[in-house]
Amino acid sequence: MKILLREIVVLALATLRANKLRSALTVLGVVIGITAIVGMTSLIRGFDQSLRDSIRELGPNTIFVAKFSGVSIAAGGNFATLLRRPNITIDDAKAIEKLAPSVGIVDIWLGAGGPPTQARVLYRGTRTKTLAVLGATENFATINFLKLESGRFFTESEVSRHRNVVVLAQTPYEALFGQSGLEAVGKQVRIGAVEYTVIGVVGKRPSAGGFNLGQDDFVVIPETTFRKQFGIQIFRRGNATHQSVMIAVAPRTDSGRDDLVKEVEEIMRIRHGLKLDEPNDFDVVTQDAALKVWDQVSGATFLGLVVISSIALMVGGIGVMAIMMISVTERTREIGVRKALGARRREILFQFLAEAVVLTLVGGVLGVVCGATIGLGVSAATGFPVSLPWWSFALGLGFSATVGIFFGMVPAVRASRLDPIEALRYE
Repeated sequence: MKILLREIVVLALATLRANKLRSALTVLGVVIGITAIVGMTSLIRGFDQSLRDSIRELGPNTIFVAKFSGVSIAAGGNFATLLRRPNITIDDAKAIEKLAPSVGIVDIWLGAGGPPTQARVLYRGTRTKTLAVLGATENFATINFLKLESGRFFTESEVSRHRNVVVLAQTPYEALFGQSGLEAVGKQVRIGAVEYTVIGVVGKRPSAGGFNLGQDDFVVIPETTFRKQFGIQIFRRGNATHQSVMIAVAPRTDSGRDDLVKEVEEIMRIRHGLKLDEPNDFDVVTQDAALKVWDQVSGATFLGLVVISSIALMVGGIGVMAIMMISVTERTREIGVRKALGARRREILFQFLAEAVVLTLVGGVLGVVCGATIGLGVSAATGFPVSLPWWSFALGLGFSATVGIFFGMVPAVRASRLDPIEALRYE
């Protein structure tokens, strides 16, 4: 059996060499399909891992209370209905901090729970592009695991006294001070028409895929100062208003996240006057929920990739069927001789089926090499993260072998059913 298989493989490769152009055109569809599967899988997997790392930066136990979020939208929520939900308020945050036994840290984010509050930051004659202005408490850096490159974050006293202090992210820091090499801490900058003292600079934050997605395009000021300058921004649509307030909550070290989620939901439901059979009119978002939403997106993307690649594989499979039918016709006399010498139908069937699989596997190997090369090339040129798991190679080769078996079956069956006498008479 091993000798027969080896002979079949050698014969199939000889057929490829004898008809180079025809064989190349035949396996081209397979090569394109497998290249798409392996190449795009490497990029999607790399981006997937990068995005997961970015989500994990929020901390495994931190929860967010918002009027609505991507979780509700991904669950099929109607946007107009979500906008009519009650606004999340600062009083809600105070109630959670006071009434939830498991609470460790509560932070209020203004300008982040809806359409962002934006402004330019100016230093002498230099100005930044329009950036997000966030109002927060002294817990912002702790709850976001922010690493300060220089300076410090504002204190509870500075928040309570409405101090005009600001912490810069990397984008405003580089625009105002990075090129000149000046120390930013202690300098006076203006946000809109109001002057602020820079007290800290946040280090560069990770981003999904290595892209600049605006993760460093912000400044943070005390939430009391934010309210004094900007008020609480309200986005109006029809009769609905959306207040840009978000609450971030982290549990005590001796408490679990699940207990905290239950307590926060109970407090918010009581404050919103919800009955037992009524669903939440707010979102409590956890790291797991955010990852679940991304799993749905990435799963749909991968499914779409497989469908698109399958079209190319089908075209390649039709080409394989065509060349194998031609091969059967050209080798009719050879088949008659083999049958006359005692070859059984299943041996003829296996021979031509194996030749079709070898043909598509060659295309599969070329597709795997091309796909991996494309992924690594994109990573080298752009810094985009890639991942080349072994199963993507196995998936590519498995698909190519399946195409060979499926589309090679018809010509193989035709070859095995040839009458030996008629085959010997064939010219």
